[in-house]
Amino acid sequence: MKLFVGLGNPGSKYAQNRHNIGFMAMDQIASDHGFAPFKGKFQGALTEGRLGSEKVLLLKPETFMNLSGQSVGEAMRFYKLTPADVVVFHDELDLKPGKLKYKMGGGHAGHNGLRSIHQHIGEAYGRVRMGIGHPGQKDLVSRYVLHDFHKMDQDWLDDMLRGISDGAPHLAAGDTAKFSNAVAMRLNPPRPSTGKSNPNAKITPETKADTSKAKPAPAPKPAEDNRSPLQKLMDKFS
Repeated sequence: MKLFVGLGNPGSKYAQNRHNIGFMAMDQIASDHGFAPFKGKFQGALTEGRLGSEKVLLLKPETFMNLSGQSVGEAMRFYKLTPADVVVFHDELDLKPGKLKYKMGGGHAGHNGLRSIHQHIGEAYGRVRMGIGHPGQKDLVSRYVLHDFHKMDQDWLDDMLRGISDGAPHLAAGDTAKFSNAVAMRLNPPRPSTGKSNPNAKITPETKADTSKAKPAPAPKPAEDNRSPLQKLMDKFS
């Protein structure tokens, strides 16, 4: 069993904040994969379902960001999980908007939600770092993360959330490479073919045979001259 945790703050006031991108990821996975409705449990909103062959719990702590670890710790202990079974989805200031990276273990980098989780379960858990960019100055960070996403962010945000949902079964199975690739396919899909010929294409014997069939038509033969010698002489001096 895996425990996926999305970080955010409860209430409609914060629903579209950058800080709530983890909640958004949980909602996308639950919706796309037919999970049961979220219910109040472990000081948060919890649902469970299956991703591929794995049973997965989705948790949105409702203790507010700074106390997220309380909810995560309760759920983990109840289901007798280890930190390695936990994956936390959170906003990441140090990644550009639309960038995503998976990381196992490490520090909390000043993120208050991760700091709280560290205090309750340690640091040996996975985390999906969802880039939202940095406002440029440290004193602007709080206002920035507690502000709604702009309309211009909606395209990449939608692609990232859909990519996370696409790759969620791989993540549940422990294949982080396939998970990251699924997200990348949404954020940077392959370019369609232009239909133009390839100037570097090799000419095969078959293509040579095809082109050799297109020979120019032979020149027409001149018409036969049936004039008499006298007529030819008259035409010459006429």
